[in-house]
Amino acid sequence: MKTYPVVVSIAGSDSGGGAGIQADLKTISALGAYAATIITAITAQNTLGVRAIQSVSGDVFRQQLSAVMEDFEIAAVKIGMLHSVEIVEILVEALQKYKPNYVVIDPVMVATSGDSLIEDATIESMKTKLFPLATIITPNLKEASILLQRPIKNVKQMKEAANKLLMYGNQSVLIKGGHLEQDDIIDVLKLKTENQIYTFEAKWIASKNLHGTGCTLSSAIATYLALGNTVIEAVNLAKQYVYQAILHGKDITIGHGHGPLNHGFNPQQLKIITKK
Repeated sequence: MKTYPVVVSIAGSDSGGGAGIQADLKTISALGAYAATIITAITAQNTLGVRAIQSVSGDVFRQQLSAVMEDFEIAAVKIGMLHSVEIVEILVEALQKYKPNYVVIDPVMVATSGDSLIEDATIESMKTKLFPLATIITPNLKEASILLQRPIKNVKQMKEAANKLLMYGNQSVLIKGGHLEQDDIIDVLKLKTENQIYTFEAKWIASKNLHGTGCTLSSAIATYLALGNTVIEAVNLAKQYVYQAILHGKDITIGHGHGPLNHGFNPQQLKIITKK
């Protein structure tokens, strides 16, 4: 029997199509897996910002989870925006029941435009109940700062924060350094099973089309894990995919604000290069 690896995106819907469920669908499909989706919230947004957020009911969310998890053989789960404590608790219950091999959590808290996307009470629930089930969490600098309640402004602080963020029980953490005030973008990866801290460096690309980069990266990591790569390899390949998606989309105009990446470029030539 022939099939595709199935990757489930559990996230919010972006009506503008650049982030959330829509970005995940494009990414997972481009990288050769099959994307199933479970919507946590509906947002009214475009390239200029978020106008409204409506969390789905707990019952509908639970029904989506059971419908997908019971029918498909899930290779990996990517988790994005979780708007309420109720949604987090229902999700934790489902993950404990169905036990997917890989769980990638992008703790989405703030949109590219600066709009808040999560209730404050939800953050504590994620840290104590959801993170212990994660293969990897992928906060950016702002999100890592919120999680640890302290500023993170340089690579040294990123490495210290990576060690701290493992205390929540997740197997690994990738802190994204896209907001560092420097020419090179540096991300920091720490695995609980290794003393080594891995760094991934990329040149800054001048582009206003960066909407959905975090969603794209996390869904790419989940997909590469589903395709049989290690965490280090998956992060490496996902980083390359996002870099090329930004590069291929930087000169395109979509909307009047922060446009999307070009998810549809051919990603088949990406190579694994790991830097310790």
